[in-house]
Amino acid sequence: MTPQSEDFSAWYNELVVKAQLVDRGPVRGTMVIRPYGYRVWELLQADLDRRIKDAGHDNAVFPLFIPESYLKREAEHVEGFSPELAVVTIAGGKELEEPLVVRPTSETVIGEYMAKWIDSHRDLPLLLNQWANVVRWEMRPRMFLRTTEFLWQEGHTAHADEADAMRETMWALDAYSAVARELAAIPVVAGEKTPGERFAGAVRTYTIEGMMRDGRALQSGTSHYLGTNFAKAFEIQYQDEDGKLRLAHTTSWGLSTRMIGGVIMTHGDDKGLVLPPRLAPYQVVIVPIGRKEQGEHTAAEARKLGAAIKSMGIRVHVDDNRPQLSPGFKFNEWEMRGVPVRIELGMRDLENGVATLARRLPTEEGQGKEQIPLEKVPELLPRILADFQSFLLARAEAFRDGRTAEVDDFAAFGEQVNGGWARVFHCGRAECEDEIKADTAATPRVIPADGPEESGGCVKCGQPSAYGKRVIFGKAY
Repeated sequence: MTPQSEDFSAWYNELVVKAQLVDRGPVRGTMVIRPYGYRVWELLQADLDRRIKDAGHDNAVFPLFIPESYLKREAEHVEGFSPELAVVTIAGGKELEEPLVVRPTSETVIGEYMAKWIDSHRDLPLLLNQWANVVRWEMRPRMFLRTTEFLWQEGHTAHADEADAMRETMWALDAYSAVARELAAIPVVAGEKTPGERFAGAVRTYTIEGMMRDGRALQSGTSHYLGTNFAKAFEIQYQDEDGKLRLAHTTSWGLSTRMIGGVIMTHGDDKGLVLPPRLAPYQVVIVPIGRKEQGEHTAAEARKLGAAIKSMGIRVHVDDNRPQLSPGFKFNEWEMRGVPVRIELGMRDLENGVATLARRLPTEEGQGKEQIPLEKVPELLPRILADFQSFLLARAEAFRDGRTAEVDDFAAFGEQVNGGWARVFHCGRAECEDEIKADTAATPRVIPADGPEESGGCVKCGQPSAYGKRVIFGKAY
């Protein structure tokens, strides 16, 4: 593969195909998610779905086709999505009376039904979630990161007041942060977007931003407080305890298959994928070594070991049905596909009562290959995998911190965002953000929720900072 240092984009585009995560779809900008890649999504989805349900949300499914008039009822929303819309005008061989928009997001159609289902304050909060595919026509597609069609979940909730809606908005942000850190081992920075970066139709937008290994930012999940904007457009009203009609306050929040791209670019290296154990389709792969009778014997022992490992709740695969491939080829292939732990089992290993274990990356706990008593392998693997998960998070955090710096001079700002993040004072004006982007290609990524309170002059124009803390700027995907 192309080395990251030579061309990070080419490295990424080659890897997602070679690692059998995706194939290119028949329509420009679409992708086929292959079983190995989809398993990563299933693991992430299962964890997030559990969190969503535990917090009291119910899953539902809404239509893929949305009447164009629905989008037009919230002016800022339709304006924000207009360039990305795919519209159906002919169906059943006839021109439709009203064009249908292929779902880019579901605030409008869900708002229509919230208005039907909510009558009283007793109907609130209404907590809905949908796992779905969406379509946003993409001019510069890149697998997982920006595709015309992608998978995601979108939460949509309605509340009696701003305070309750804001609690929901922040719950979703915290849930995304936990998934990113605990499953994907991505040390995201959580916080609010500037007004110029808000979701179309939102009052406030919150984000989790991760740093990729080329120093760019990836927006990995967003949560929006929509105020009463959509409630006004769709008449989402409820009768309060005094019998008065009031508008509901709504939220929406989403996390998509883009997170898989984040995993690839946060942890991968020139040898290929590096998967966090909690998201790895195979946490352990066993490669039996030997030809003919010896090969049959080592394969049988590998299957026994695999069964013992599986009984520990570990996802394990025994690579015993490809005798035409050499062990070395298999080692390289599983390394490229990011398997956290590989176990090699040959006749000499069996004679000595050991297994040769290789981590995908050397860690403080283990450097390169090591031999472990065969009977202890199943009981030792849970700790080895947990240590590797923690190691990846710490490694990514150290990388991010090493490429983030406080900057007060615009010349230094331009240098810093060329491969890293700049923490700067910012006036908050959209015109200033446009000038910064035109000069450096950097945009405001996040106002960190945990950033210390401080103030100063805007790094670009010198006007007083608008947020009482520094804002992270960087180039982004």
